[in-house]
Amino acid sequence: MAINQLIIAAFSGFLAVAIGAFGAHGLKGHINEALMTVYQTGVQYHFYHTLALLMAVLIGAHFPEVKTYKTAGWFFVAGIALFSGSLYALALTGVKVLGAVTPLGGLCFLAAWLLLAVAAYKSI
Repeated sequence: MAINQLIIAAFSGFLAVAIGAFGAHGLKGHINEALMTVYQTGVQYHFYHTLALLMAVLIGAHFPEVKTYKTAGWFFVAGIALFSGSLYALALTGVKVLGAVTPLGGLCFLAAWLLLAVAAYKSI
């Protein structure tokens, strides 16, 4: 099992809850509605892809010979950091240039999902 990715998935889930709660309770009235929407999008994608990472780790544990699950997992990790991280930073600072990083995270997510499909195919 990709124990490092399992630990990262668990910590990522913890962070998604903590960051989401901070946004819901700590940011109200401190950032405008548009930036709050950006922040919430970051949290939403953070959660979705943490669950996808967990899925890749757990399914990959049943097919240890298929290394593509692990590769997909690392792309999910990169996507969370780049996509959600850039949206959090943008929402908290208002520095719009940070939004230029977001599509790189999106590309990582797309690559991860394709790699997950390839891994599933190899597992047949």
